[in-house]
Amino acid sequence: MTGYAALTFALLGTVVILRGMADQIYLSLWYANFRFAELPVALAKVMRQFAAVSGNDRVRAATVYPLSWNESPVYQRVYAEQDAAEEADVEHAIAGAAEQLHEDYAYEFEMTWDLWVADASGGLDAVWKKERRVVRLTGFGPEFDEGSFEQNGQIRIDLGSDIPFLQEEVELDEAGAGYVKENVQKLVDLTTGVQQNAGAATRLLWSESGDNLAQKLIARLQSLN
Repeated sequence: MTGYAALTFALLGTVVILRGMADQIYLSLWYANFRFAELPVALAKVMRQFAAVSGNDRVRAATVYPLSWNESPVYQRVYAEQDAAEEADVEHAIAGAAEQLHEDYAYEFEMTWDLWVADASGGLDAVWKKERRVVRLTGFGPEFDEGSFEQNGQIRIDLGSDIPFLQEEVELDEAGAGYVKENVQKLVDLTTGVQQNAGAATRLLWSESGDNLAQKLIARLQSLN
């Protein structure tokens, strides 16, 4: 097994569940014998793993929500491009947001990666470009949103839309297939890396789509043959 098929097979090793309409994809992480006081360290490892995959170690923003997503943030900082590298560093951003840990808080951090996307016109003449996409990495207190961490994981990664990984509206030629393959490789590297290098005991890749993401990727590959 080679190429794109090998990438999608790797994703099949990640547990996948189905949720509602097509759109967002998420990666939830659970830790064995997890202690809430360890959340900042766990977050730092996951964010460092994301940085290793994305090639970008700057934090874009940090936000802390009390009680539930319906509440106004109690802390928020947006890091500008001109901010010093150390100010937007993973550990510095976590220290600022999680200065005081509360079990009914959620700690959200925005980072970015560049993914290939095609223009909306489709067809073999589609213009491909790399586009910066925001990814949100959130650590949950055990009492936030009535203990929703049991479903979301102690840490959840909001990966955004599944469009860059499927490009279902674009007729892919060899070059286009290569761009999508590059995007999928980043997804595979992240899902495997957080378990191998960031200490997560269980990972769960899930979607608001009604289809299994890995199966959709394989079907996309088969359509090229």
